[in-house]
Amino acid sequence: MEKKLLRLGYSPDPDDAFMFYGLAKNLLDSGPYRFEHVLQDIQTLNQRAQKGELEITAISIHAYPYVADKYALTSCGSSMGDSYGPMVITPTPMSLADLKGKTIAIPGELTTAYLALQLCIGKGGQAFKPVVVHFDEIPKYVKDGKADAGLIIHEGQLTYKQFGMHLVVDLGMWWHEQTGLPLPLGGNCIRKDLGPKVCQEVTDILKRSIQFSLDHRKEAVDYALQFGRDLNRGLADQFVGMYVNDWTLDYGPRGRYPKGCAVDRVDARVSVMLT
Repeated sequence: MEKKLLRLGYSPDPDDAFMFYGLAKNLLDSGPYRFEHVLQDIQTLNQRAQKGELEITAISIHAYPYVADKYALTSCGSSMGDSYGPMVITPTPMSLADLKGKTIAIPGELTTAYLALQLCIGKGGQAFKPVVVHFDEIPKYVKDGKADAGLIIHEGQLTYKQFGMHLVVDLGMWWHEQTGLPLPLGGNCIRKDLGPKVCQEVTDILKRSIQFSLDHRKEAVDYALQFGRDLNRGLADQFVGMYVNDWTLDYGPRGRYPKGCAVDRVDARVSVMLT
């Protein structure tokens, strides 16, 4: 029987590549499904999700409310920043107050990094001037003087010093100081029109793929290294450890933000940013 083709979208960076190593290399049973791996930056995937194009896709948590009518968030595949996360960098030392009115390169308007930045310093277009730049071009864009600051995600969090940049704020740390909770940056979602049975079976396969990579860490990191810009193996392994871990297998009670938790204090600000 011919297997059902499902398109699986994720970012071309080491943590996502690590998660889907087993599937990409046909090292585990995918049941009645075969997966076409679609590698695109997260801003593009967020935009494609709004159109419902891919059956399964990585998604910024910021973007998910805009596509919740089409997609269900899977229980696995999350990227959680536990006291670390997206960073704002500048060519010369600055404070948070110094960022007011400045031009800041951002990796996309629907990224969780951009939402967190707005929660921290104020709404884009009012508190600062955002300009969308492909995520891996941001450090050089700032170094070349095209923006006053840059909002970096992915492996740029480990390599920004190579560009002579200075850290202004780690938004994952800022979020933890505000709430005591990890910052949910990204997740996986699956199109609801596939039906509950397929959604559950595919979620189980994705979870098995993540567990397979964790169980075969060396081989999976070696595979993921090809997607790491400016990363040696040690940094690639460190980066993978930051974003593929127990949180990725399942959000867990703390990752799901229990009712009455400290996040309630910032809910009003989140609502403002989402409108």
